[in-house]
Amino acid sequence: MSTPLWWFLFAGGVAVLLGAEIHMGYPGVRSWIGYAVLVPLALLVVWRLGSVRVQVTDTELVAGDERIALEHVGRTQIVAKKDKQQALGPELDPIAFVLHRSWIGPVVRIETRDPASPVPYWVVSSRRPEELVAALGAGRA
Repeated sequence: MSTPLWWFLFAGGVAVLLGAEIHMGYPGVRSWIGYAVLVPLALLVVWRLGSVRVQVTDTELVAGDERIALEHVGRTQIVAKKDKQQALGPELDPIAFVLHRSWIGPVVRIETRDPASPVPYWVVSSRRPEELVAALGAGRA
């Protein structure tokens, strides 16, 4: 789930503007410290936003830092981009696990059947929701 390229350009531009503000206040070598710190930091933040991965292994679904065994995965539902606002708004259970990235259109709602977990379902952004649902179905079979 990588972030769009233009986000890097925007973040770099904002960092350069902030670096220029620092540059105007200090003469000499200290004037470049703002650029040297802010530009890499801004690009790192944008990269980190897009570094979260959703993966189905032989035994579990991994979404970011969370994991659920495939034996505890119940029904799955693909929520289209046009219905996402409703699914993440009024219909959302407050204790559901949500891994949402706004730049990705569809989400997949995954029911959990783990008796030890209070989480009723997961909502996970996916660029290829059909493949995610198919992998979850194949892993449960």
